[in-house]
Amino acid sequence: MKKYIRALSIAGFDGSGGAGIQADLKTFSALNCYGMTALTSLPIQNTTGVLKIYDLPNESIAEQISAIIEDIGVDVIKIGMLHRPEIIEIVHTKLIECSTVPIITDPVMFAKSGDLLLQEVALEALKSKILPISTIITPNIYEAQYLPGLKIISKNDMIIAAKKISIYGSGFIVIKGGHLEKEEDCWDLLYDCKNQKSDWFSNKRIQTKNLHGTGCTFSAAIASYIGNKFSIYNAVKNANSYINKAIVSGSKYKLGKGFGPVDHFYFMEETKCK
Repeated sequence: MKKYIRALSIAGFDGSGGAGIQADLKTFSALNCYGMTALTSLPIQNTTGVLKIYDLPNESIAEQISAIIEDIGVDVIKIGMLHRPEIIEIVHTKLIECSTVPIITDPVMFAKSGDLLLQEVALEALKSKILPISTIITPNIYEAQYLPGLKIISKNDMIIAAKKISIYGSGFIVIKGGHLEKEEDCWDLLYDCKNQKSDWFSNKRIQTKNLHGTGCTFSAAIASYIGNKFSIYNAVKNANSYINKAIVSGSKYKLGKGFGPVDHFYFMEETKCK
């Protein structure tokens, strides 16, 4: 009997379909995983920004996670938006019960529009509860600045930030360099915290506004490849290629008045309705 590769996303909602659990499910499906979700928050958002955030009852978050783990089980877990300290505590408590499962954490702090998605009082809880149990964390430049409290203006600064973030206990750190606009290309850093080793992945910068959900998609892609038993290096390398192609294809479309989404199923171009 065949078995699915089971990927669980613990994250926030995006009714516009570009980010959050919607982006995660699309990515899981595109990369040979059976996607499942535990919803943490309900942001009211579209391509122009986040209008309001509703959090789910605490007990419902714990119950969602338990329901999935106790019945279906998981091969890999991706963590996204955790809005409040109480939510972080709940997720931590549930996940230490399945400590052998790889956890890929996207420390979601800001929406593409700049809206804050992590309460300031939740930052310390994120550092002390979620980062230590994470196999890989995937902050963008802004998040990598916010975590240790420093400014990143160069590739060398990205390495310095990774070293500072590594004290929180994650196994690997991927700093996404797309916001480092002084660089002609986009550089992503993979930092091995134990061995203090750095690897770089680069792509040509793509001029497009359709970047909504790129962070969610990239981290979900890493999780998908990890679930498919790729090494850390090859998981990040392949996820980097996937998100780049999704951005290139998505740049050809117009959706909404703000930041449009990437094309999660770019490889299905010939089968799309014309």
